[in-house]
Amino acid sequence: MNPQIEISVKPQYIESQSDPLQSKFVFSYTITIANHSKGPAQLIGRHWIITDDKNQIQEVKGVGVVGQQPRLESGSSFTYTSSAMLATENGIMSGSYQMRLDDNTEFEVPIPTFALVHPKNLH
Repeated sequence: MNPQIEISVKPQYIESQSDPLQSKFVFSYTITIANHSKGPAQLIGRHWIITDDKNQIQEVKGVGVVGQQPRLESGSSFTYTSSAMLATENGIMSGSYQMRLDDNTEFEVPIPTFALVHPKNLH
């Protein structure tokens, strides 16, 4: 079984929380998880790999997202916003969500790799 879960991401640089002189670059990302399958699925965990321009890697694993383990009914979606801090102006994030069906079958949903880019580097 391959449940149809769609992930979309909108990253944004947060200038007010960043301090370039201290090599602190903060980005928010808003994620929408849409369940296009025939039955419900619950998000139970996350795994992120955050890589900056110097190839410094942060790996984050945890239960749920933003303190929740949302249950997505068929045809529904869940949106949340979180943040990441880099030591460089740019980086990338990728990862996966761990999901569970009502029959306790667990599966992994890849999160598409997305760029964290300081606005001055956008063309």
